[in-house]
Amino acid sequence: MGGQVASIDSLHLDMRGMNRVLSVDSKQRVARIQAGATWRDVQDAIDKHYLSVSIMQSFSNFTVGGSVSVNCHGRYVNKGPIVNSVRAIQLVGADGRIQELNPESPLFRGVFGGYGGLGVVTEVELNLDQNHRIQRLVEQVEIESYPDYFKETIANKANVVLHNADLRPPRFDQPRLISWVTTDEAVTIPERLIPRDRDYSRNKELIWAVSELPGGKRLRRRIEDRLFEKKAVVWRNYEASLDTDSLEPRTRLFSTYLLQEYFVPVDNFLPFVRSMVGVLRRNDVNALNVSIRHSPSDQLSTLKWAPTDVFSFVLYYKQRNTNRARRDAEAWTREMIDVVLANDGRYYLPYRLHATRFQFEQAYPEVEKFIALKRQVDPDGKFQNLMWEKYL
Repeated sequence: MGGQVASIDSLHLDMRGMNRVLSVDSKQRVARIQAGATWRDVQDAIDKHYLSVSIMQSFSNFTVGGSVSVNCHGRYVNKGPIVNSVRAIQLVGADGRIQELNPESPLFRGVFGGYGGLGVVTEVELNLDQNHRIQRLVEQVEIESYPDYFKETIANKANVVLHNADLRPPRFDQPRLISWVTTDEAVTIPERLIPRDRDYSRNKELIWAVSELPGGKRLRRRIEDRLFEKKAVVWRNYEASLDTDSLEPRTRLFSTYLLQEYFVPVDNFLPFVRSMVGVLRRNDVNALNVSIRHSPSDQLSTLKWAPTDVFSFVLYYKQRNTNRARRDAEAWTREMIDVVLANDGRYYLPYRLHATRFQFEQAYPEVEKFIALKRQVDPDGKFQNLMWEKYL
């Protein structure tokens, strides 16, 4: 969203043609994949082996190489960022050499969350999980109770595969808790994967109505309450094959939908929530949802977004396509970053480049280590993008 794959007057490499699943070892639960493959490509190949991706985003359209580049995460309980599930990567460096890297390599660690700054990822070797049947459980608690609820009810239960808590406007005070747990019950949806050609026009109309019409927020609550009353038992791969097309706006002529994400140490959960809600209300942000996830600390990557155990806050919002709206968003985003920094947290880098250089360096003090690594492997700065041009 901020030019992390772009640079003015540059040569772009489109990796999407390198989309093969090279091997699947069902016994060892390992797959070797070309970096241009999407998670959906991977799911099509591994589902017949009753295997599932261990760590990925909530949607399956992203490429494996791009996911490595941003060190993605999802709703997977106690899993953390994707670096925790990768056994090896193949990297083409600035000098043209092909290198096979494992987690012991400093270069491996720099690539995750390195946004293409150190080379081109061409292959990724992943650990996989079993493709269980999972059942959706839905609860609601007061926001003050959520950290203890997560610790006691979610974190210590081996059968919980996916979990997130949704905070909805305007009050953001009663999270809806959505957990998917392993089960032996029969599936309520027969498909093992969501059909690729599904029509999402109704979803798009609903998102428009929720974000534009008077009473749209109440309409959303009524629809979601009815939806979550229904029993749902699906294959894990089905829930993991969600399509970003379901979130696409009807048109981007007047407005668009955007994301931001903030990571806060577990002990600072409540102070951050209160301050975050204050920023959203003061600036009249058209927030559709804040999804809360959890991640254990990242012990591997250089530019880590989880130096300690964190709760992540994924803000999904709508914004007008005007210069004034962009300026306003830049102002309240910097205010939000100040709030997360005051709570010893960090912000996620794949989004718009609103942070000041000072804020970036405060959030990622390891950047000096990354710069030293880049000077070593790419001394001429061959690999660039708008983000690194701004902050390095």
